[in-house]
Amino acid sequence: MTPIMLALIGTGAIAVLLVLIVVGRVHPFLALLLVATAVALLTGTPVARLADAVQGGLGRTVGHIAIIVALGAMIGRMVDLSGGAQAVARALVRRAGAAHVPLAIVIAAFGVGIPVFFEVGVIMLMPLVYGMARQTGRVPAVFAVPMAVTMLTVHALLPPHPGAVAVGGALGVGAGRVLMLGLPLAAFSVALTYVLSRPVMARPLGCAPDIRAIVEEAGEEAGPEHGSPADARLIDAVRARPVHPGEIALVIGLPVVLMVAGTLASDMMAAGMARSVIAFAGIPYVALGIDVVVCAWLLGLRRGMALSTVSDVLAAALPSTAGIILITGAGGAFAQVLVQSGVGDALGGMLSSAGLPVLALCFVMTMILRVAQGPTTVALMATAGIVGPLVARLHLDQTHLALLALAMGAGGMALSHVNDAGFWIVTRMAGLGVGEGLSSWTVMTGIAAMCAFAGTALMWAVL
Repeated sequence: MTPIMLALIGTGAIAVLLVLIVVGRVHPFLALLLVATAVALLTGTPVARLADAVQGGLGRTVGHIAIIVALGAMIGRMVDLSGGAQAVARALVRRAGAAHVPLAIVIAAFGVGIPVFFEVGVIMLMPLVYGMARQTGRVPAVFAVPMAVTMLTVHALLPPHPGAVAVGGALGVGAGRVLMLGLPLAAFSVALTYVLSRPVMARPLGCAPDIRAIVEEAGEEAGPEHGSPADARLIDAVRARPVHPGEIALVIGLPVVLMVAGTLASDMMAAGMARSVIAFAGIPYVALGIDVVVCAWLLGLRRGMALSTVSDVLAAALPSTAGIILITGAGGAFAQVLVQSGVGDALGGMLSSAGLPVLALCFVMTMILRVAQGPTTVALMATAGIVGPLVARLHLDQTHLALLALAMGAGGMALSHVNDAGFWIVTRMAGLGVGEGLSSWTVMTGIAAMCAFAGTALMWAVL
């Protein structure tokens, strides 16, 4: 089959995928599997090998991210139910003073967002946002939108979040290196976004009646709801012995330190026992596993909870990860079919002929797919499948592969709008109408994406 025909099939497949998800409201997992199967058939994959092509790509992707996502969800659930996010945020607000409350909440969101999924993190910090809005007489959006943009930035750029882990795996770069480069990039992006978006947030923003009622009733002490006896016992335990912000800082920082140290040890230390031990502890699933144990002891066992109760709380985090893991796995199947059929090579050649540098190509392609279909993870995985063959021909080192993954992450956070579930979560909880959401949240996610890409381009030039 000619490269032009392969490129047309690939372009058509992406268009059909977008129509199924955006117009047809087909679940991304099912849409990705259907389109991946159709591409395999249209490009001449023998029926006997079709299942291996689709299931192989799905299996490799799920095998790479499932453990990391599941362990990260366990940590996030313990932090959520313990009230740790609110404890960290309140401590920062007290230190920052009333004039710098929005900045303090942004800093808290950056830390909390590392182990916690975007939607969960936003919901965790909203009680504090409502309390600050009530105390200062300002609308919740002033605090909620910058906080949520910070959460989205961390979610799109950093492991152990599924998109970052999956793209790193697709490009063949370790999560530790992505984290090592992504942390300063995320901090730079958040700081620059906060400064550049001040005029956006200075405009008058409304407050929907239902949100106003919540603000009147909610206070700083609002805690997470629990849905099981184990959850209730954990919440009672931390109420009797409240969580200290330093404990949450340890839980958040430990896996980050271990993964970065493991990467540095592999690069810089001579072979020996010390290097092996540090490198082992820095393997992403090992680092997160260690953190789960520390989290279970620090927030549960140390407060007198039974091991079985703590285990029940941790296990309850797993069902919520199933959809994320399956969608990411289906994205891996789609990417693998694009590569195996030659469609990825054809699309990559066509895109490279457009003259865009590979870093800009990764960013623009992911941003287009993100704007068109919504979910960040789907956009990231589709881009990885399209540009993967082109990247493989460049023989880049691990640092530059990590920067390509970060450029995709930057594109994956851009211009969240009405086809994105995050848009509705943020705007409804912040009391914004659709128009106000587009002029504040959507604009700020675009600013954040450009800041992240600018930082990535600078690192690419320097490193």
